[in-house]
Amino acid sequence: MSAAAAPSVRLVEVGARDGLQNEALTLSPQIRVQLLRRLAGAGLRTLEAGAFVSPRWVPQMAGSGEVFKALPTLADVTWTALVPNRQGLEAALAAGCREVAVFAAASEAFSQKNINCSIAQSLQRFQEVMVLAREAGVKVRGYVSCVMGCPFSGYVSPEAVAAVSAALYGMGCYEISLGDTIGAGTPAATRRLIEACRQVVPVNALAGHFHDTYGMAVANILAALEADVRVFDSSVAGLGGCPYSPGATGNVATEDVLYLLDGLGIEHGVDLDALVDIGEFINAELGRTTASRVARAMLGKRHARELN
Repeated sequence: MSAAAAPSVRLVEVGARDGLQNEALTLSPQIRVQLLRRLAGAGLRTLEAGAFVSPRWVPQMAGSGEVFKALPTLADVTWTALVPNRQGLEAALAAGCREVAVFAAASEAFSQKNINCSIAQSLQRFQEVMVLAREAGVKVRGYVSCVMGCPFSGYVSPEAVAAVSAALYGMGCYEISLGDTIGAGTPAATRRLIEACRQVVPVNALAGHFHDTYGMAVANILAALEADVRVFDSSVAGLGGCPYSPGATGNVATEDVLYLLDGLGIEHGVDLDALVDIGEFINAELGRTTASRVARAMLGKRHARELN
């Protein structure tokens, strides 16, 4: 792929929400704000900053309102939040959030077990959210989970994903993030997925959200790039896990995505060296090691230089 074919990519940094909510340790709002500020300073321009969900179910996201109120207002940076319903949206609006995301599944089994309702019922719930968001002038992004497999029912067809994507786009979501929740996808499956979805949603409104459970995330991103997708979700240091595959990695590491994009000559506007430093900061707070292969390699080179 040439730079001319894909001059730029927009990354959506999900580490401070999707990443942290799958880590065992709960960090304070102050640490989360520090993480987000540093990520924006490294060049990331769309960042998930929290989720307005019950702290009973997701304790890692408690204090999201405090996080949003502490974040700076920057003309070129968008802080986003996940909201499950009208109550969550109202809390997000009260905290000053100007973009939110809603979450649906492409698998009936996952929808029932995760949010205790059918896909159709979940979409119906979002209608109220969309109306209120529109009235408030707030943009809404849509997430579709289990796009290449469900932990409970197995195979999920591209057509099923396309149907949910079309519903979210039709009700007003400006962008649809296709989430490989269990990280089971392959490049061939990614190509089939994008082809099905672009029949019902413009390809420039599609985003890729790949998990690295089987080590395929970067390969799947390349396949999606070749299919004209230009927006990808990623997580600094590979923050997060995969609750349905114990011990497996979760979100693709932002550092690994940047290395791929750099190798392809594709613009992204993010400082890779700074991101490795930020990964070390948050890893120290969490007592973990980075899940990024690129960060491990770069840190190894740094250590070797220090010894010499």
